[in-house]
Formats: sequence, C-alpha cells, structure tokens
Amino acid sequence: MNQPGDRVMPTRSFGETYAWYMVILLTVAYVFSFIDRYILGLLVEPIKADLQLSDTEMGLLLGPAFAILYVGAGLPLGWLADRYRRTWILGTGVALWSLATAASALARNFGHLFLARVGVGIGEATLAPCALSMISDSFPPERRGRPVAFYVSAQAIGAGLAALGGAAVLAWANAIDDLSFPGLGEITAWQFTFIVVGLPGVLIALLLLTLREPPRRERDPAETGASIPETLRHVGRNLPTWASFLAFPVVMTTVAYSQNWFAALYMRSWDWPIERFALWSGLAMIIIGPITVNVSGWLSDRQLAQGKRDGPVRIMVVGSFLLVIMGIVSPLMPTGEIAFAVWLFNLMGMSIVSASSPIAMLNIAPGPMRAQLSALFYMVTSLTGLLLGPLTVGLLTDHVFGADGIQYAAAAVPALFGLPVLLFAGFARRRYAQECETIYGATAQPEPA
Repeated sequence: MNQPGDRVMPTRSFGETYAWYMVILLTVAYVFSFIDRYILGLLVEPIKADLQLSDTEMGLLLGPAFAILYVGAGLPLGWLADRYRRTWILGTGVALWSLATAASALARNFGHLFLARVGVGIGEATLAPCALSMISDSFPPERRGRPVAFYVSAQAIGAGLAALGGAAVLAWANAIDDLSFPGLGEITAWQFTFIVVGLPGVLIALLLLTLREPPRRERDPAETGASIPETLRHVGRNLPTWASFLAFPVVMTTVAYSQNWFAALYMRSWDWPIERFALWSGLAMIIIGPITVNVSGWLSDRQLAQGKRDGPVRIMVVGSFLLVIMGIVSPLMPTGEIAFAVWLFNLMGMSIVSASSPIAMLNIAPGPMRAQLSALFYMVTSLTGLLLGPLTVGLLTDHVFGADGIQYAAAAVPALFGLPVLLFAGFARRRYAQECETIYGATAQPEPA
C-alpha cells in the first residue's frame, strides 16, 4: 500500500506552540515510562536476595514479564489509535502502568512481581502508537525530526533519572532503620522505591486527558484508518525493506535491555556500590543521551529537507556500528572506570539509533496506518530486545560463565546479535532508498508546510 508523499491537510486549529506543548507533555510521560521500566534493573541485587530468586528468574522479570502484553497489546492499541481519541487511550495507559509500578512493592514472590511487570507492560503499550501518531499529525514531514528526537530523548532522560532518583531513594531508605508506609506497615528499601517512583505518574495521566486531539494528516477527516490485516499486508509486500531496516533498532534494544544487568555487573566485577554506578550512569544518560538524540534529529531534518529521504537510515547505520563495537569492548575492560569511559561511546550509538530509526519509520509509513505501524515498530523492537537482552545475560551467567563471569555474558549479547546484522547494512540502506523512491519519486523534495 505505497502512498504518495505526505499530503498536508489543514491544521489551523492546532498551532505549533500548542503542538510543542503536547510534545513536551508526551516526552514527560515517556520519561516516566522509562523510569518505571528501568528501576527494576537498579534493584536486582536487593530483590534477588529478599525474594530468593535466580539470575534466570531476574532475567525473566527484566524482559519477558514486561514484554508479554506490552507487545501483545501494541497492535490492537495502534488500531484504536488510528480511529479513536488518542489522548484518552494514552491517559488511561499512563495511569495503569504507574499504579502497576507502585503495586510491585506488594510482591512477596516471583509470581507476584511477574504479574506487576505484566501490568506495567500493558499500560506502556499505549504510549508508542498514540504519541508518535500525535506528533506526526502535528508537524509537516520536513519539521518532524526535531520533535520526534525530542520525544525520543526521554529514553535517556528516563533511564538516567531512574538511576539517579532510584539510587537517591534507595540510599535514603537504607539509612532509615524502621521504614514504613501508610497501609503497608514496615517495608524494605526496594519496596519503598517502587512506590515513590510509581505514584507520581498518575498526575501525568490526568494532564494527558486534558490535551486536545491533533487533527489527522494525509486523509479525509471522514476516512477511517486502515485495518490490521491491511497493515500487515502492507508490511508483507515490503518485507525485505521492513525486515532489514528493523534489524538495526532490534539490535539497539537488545543491547540496551541487556544493560539492565550493568548495576550487577559493576558490583560483581569491580566492587562498585549500586549508588556509585547509578550516579555515574544517570549523569551520563541525562547529559549525553539528549544531546546525541537531538543532534541526530536535526541531522535527519537537514537531510530530509535536502531531499535525501534515506538520510535517517544512513545515520542509523553509523550509530549501530558504534553501539555494537563499543558494547562488546566495554564489559571486558580491566577496571570499572575504563569500562565506563568506553560505554559512553556505546551510549552515543544507542542514542543515535533511538532517534533516527523512528524518524526513518515515519518517513515510509502511510498515514491511515501510521499508529499501527508505530505500534508494530515498537512491538518488534521491544519484544526481541526484552526477550533476548536480559534473559540471555541471565542464562549465560547461570549456565555458562557463572555469576562471577557476568562481564563475558554482557559482552556476548552485542557480539551474538549485533555483528551479523552489521554485515547487512548496505542491503538495508539500498532497500530503504528504493522504498523512498517508490513513494516520493527519484527526485522528490519534501513538500512545504
């Protein structure tokens, strides 16, 4: 279902100032989603000790437990977002995942915590299809890169705040002899951390419910969105393009989610306290991540404005080489300080791919199925990343390298999954360029707003 270039429908009722307010609020919601998603990685060791869990069980909690309904609900939610009020869908989802994060504090065993993580996944499944569709409908194609990159910068900010805030709350809670919470009585430091980071998201949910719905671009207001079978047929007809393109963000998420083990890695390999790793990594993600993401968005806009429709994919491939190579090298360094310095380049690569890949996806996504394709994009990348990344590390430490060989398990993930994909970089770029030529024409320039 190849469509002509983006046709900009009138959007006088939704000005750019309000559009950027919407982007900021969506970005804040995305920040909270990453805080709630990443906080578990910071708490691996205390939860493992209190609930008597194995590394494999923790790997299941860090990945598959969250992914099960995050992925399963994504496409149906994308179908809803292509038809119904996205602000209401999103506000409900934010409230759900925030309450599920807080409910993790009530867990008394593996099963309880698994169910809570499933709840977080269901709520967060609303975010990607609604947010990217809303942003895409609020900006013309050649000015879409910067707001998308600004939104994606929440990944680094959220993960960084999860590290900094989680470490601060954990250290404060550990310093209190008798820690209690109204209605729960005496609780542990990790339980208190879940409550503190989870409940504020309910306020964000209420603000999202007040947003105006953006007018939909590239289709008549009376036209309904594409059906799920139509969306899947579109992907099937263009499978070589979509598969080769998606392989790169899949590697990025696999490597990124495997690094949920990094607090444990630095503790076991180099005797770093959780608070030290959290401080350093949190500051790095908050500073380097947003800068790299927004520069990548600016470069994507610049290339698209020059008629280089495959520009975002070129940028994505460069970032992929950086994240894979540095991801292999970093855990194998002799000291934590050197490992951390190398990891900063890995972080830059992940940030580049995080920004450029959704921009590239939106560039070839037909308007009537854009929310569903956004959902499918995050379903595929998140499912594979969450299933392969954390669980692979847990399985390798339990059955191959041992708990003290966690650095080899961490280095194995980008080597196993990243190096083969890099071999197909040229093929992926050519297929994407051919798809852009089919949609926009060989010499097509972006249309004015």
